Amino acid sequence: MTTSTSTIAAETTGVSKLFGNFAALRQVTCSFAAGGLHVLLGENGAGKSTLVRVFAGLSGIDAGTVHVLGKSPRESQGRVAYMSHAPMLYEEMTAMENLQYFAALYSNGKDCGCSGSPEMALRSVGLDPHLTRPVSLYSQGMRQRVSLARVLMADPELLLLDEPFSNMDMDGARQMLDLLLDFRTWPSPGGARTIILTTHQAELVLPVADSVLRLHRGKVVSEAAA
Repeated sequence: MTTSTSTIAAETTGVSKLFGNFAALRQVTCSFAAGGLHVLLGENGAGKSTLVRVFAGLSGIDAGTVHVLGKSPRESQGRVAYMSHAPMLYEEMTAMENLQYFAALYSNGKDCGCSGSPEMALRSVGLDPHLTRPVSLYSQGMRQRVSLARVLMADPELLLLDEPFSNMDMDGARQMLDLLLDFRTWPSPGGARTIILTTHQAELVLPVADSVLRLHRGKVVSEAAA
């Protein structure tokens, strides 16, 4: 992992993103400090998910500039992990089988040090790696934990989460949030660990957020420390 001395984990300047005639992002300028838990708020269609995907390097832009860990999103991809609101798991497999499969994809058959231990990742999110039932029989909260374990295997400096509490009850969402707060304390040779997430559950995350960015119809309407 490349060492980063930047105090800014992710930033945009005048970023716009168009889908046909629809502007998902309109001249968005924002920055997120390294080491923080940063929350994106806004109604459906506000541009939250698009902004997270831009930082993850999964969506290009039509105008402006983006820097992630001091570089372009593409150059920083090995130091960033992205988790969507969909679990993106193979339902017929166990949690361990899922993580072993993704670990093999990350490494592409090489001993590259780009993925951690599936067993340790599952234990870090409070799951027993020896559970033998398939993911299809897991609760929504357990599925979200497996998804989180999958991205944590990459040992990211920047963790990007799109609605991580989706379809979870409040107890499950609080447990997930506790796991995320614990993740920020993990030792990192690359610098402070940072989380940027979208959510509709502002009441859950605002008490522990370091900053909040509010979007409306693709525009920034407020950006402030929580």
